[in-house]
Amino acid sequence: MQQKSVLLTLTLSFLGYGSTAFANGSEHEHATTSHEDTVQHVADEHAHDAHAAHAEGDAHGEEAAHGEEEAFDINEMIMHHIADSHSFHLWDTEDEHGHVHAVSIPLPVILYTEDGLVMFMSSAFHHDETGSHVAEVGGQRFINVHGKIYHASEEANAHGAYYEEHDGHPTNAMPLDLSITKNVFTLLLVAFLLLVVFGSTARFYKKNGAVAPKGLASFMEPLVVFVRDDIAKDNIGEKHYERFVPFLLTLFFFIWFSNLLGLIPFFPGSANLTGNIAVTMVLALFTFFVVNFNGKKDYWMHIFWMPGVPYAVRPILAIVEFVGVFTKPFALMLRLFANITAGHILVLSLIGLIFILNSVAVSALSVPLTLFISTLELLVAALQAYIFALLTALFIGAAVEEHH
Repeated sequence: MQQKSVLLTLTLSFLGYGSTAFANGSEHEHATTSHEDTVQHVADEHAHDAHAAHAEGDAHGEEAAHGEEEAFDINEMIMHHIADSHSFHLWDTEDEHGHVHAVSIPLPVILYTEDGLVMFMSSAFHHDETGSHVAEVGGQRFINVHGKIYHASEEANAHGAYYEEHDGHPTNAMPLDLSITKNVFTLLLVAFLLLVVFGSTARFYKKNGAVAPKGLASFMEPLVVFVRDDIAKDNIGEKHYERFVPFLLTLFFFIWFSNLLGLIPFFPGSANLTGNIAVTMVLALFTFFVVNFNGKKDYWMHIFWMPGVPYAVRPILAIVEFVGVFTKPFALMLRLFANITAGHILVLSLIGLIFILNSVAVSALSVPLTLFISTLELLVAALQAYIFALLTALFIGAAVEEHH
């Protein structure tokens, strides 16, 4: 059983990696991920510098040499925190000119261009004289705009940016971004942790047999038994449940570990993995394929020609049931994505109240509430893993149910 679970973990990880990397091009990069970090923007007094600051995307929080302080934009702060990134932000430093610079752990940037693969570390992006976030690698120049990587123009435009803009969006060509972003790194880390945890537990029982578990095995055994008996057996049935236990174990622990890592506000945590809809989509697709590939004749009969129902009603029910085949995994995808993302947004909103009201006194209320919500998120992390695995087992049980 453990070997099957390990195989499913690897498959889940690589498919999830592909979707996350592909979806990365549509997300904003953020320069800080801690729930308690805050972002403060300073407006430029020249239009040239303002447009260049807009081009920096993932370098928000850096001050201009002159200008007045802008109103705190909580929407921008929240979106930058929950989005993916090409680096792990650690802290900020201030130079002798008063400019704030982010200290980050760079991650590999992998781009597929017309000239083939281009690979470099995200630290290669630097701010040139125009303020643009540019990297020059292998004779090619790339520009990072709000976490999206474009081919940079040969010369800066009138606003000092290396890209053209239409309706507020860059029009430069985009290479295929296959980078190891924060979400991809966390996904691979979770897969590694699952291999270590399940592998260590399996070796213990292989070496010691049916004895009282110790160490990690003593922690894992009640959880594995819970998934096996209370989720798989109760909802799938004694005849078929065993072959689906590895899949359900992988789903449960993958989601749980991902949620827990997302609550850690510093490296190697802080990534909003299960708050990425591409990841939850892959998990839901696994459920969709497992359910429908194992569906028995009676399962499909109840969808397309439900017995015991008047013939005139059957075509209408068939349409409704057929749509339900797709809405079930769709609901799984949205439920996990929305609940995890909502928790992060709530915490960031409470912290943001301090800067919206521009008063330290507000922290007397917002900080305790943030601590309470963060603690509650520990329960939500396990609860969402349980709900996803439970509903998956229910769908599988309906598909493999024997004819009565």
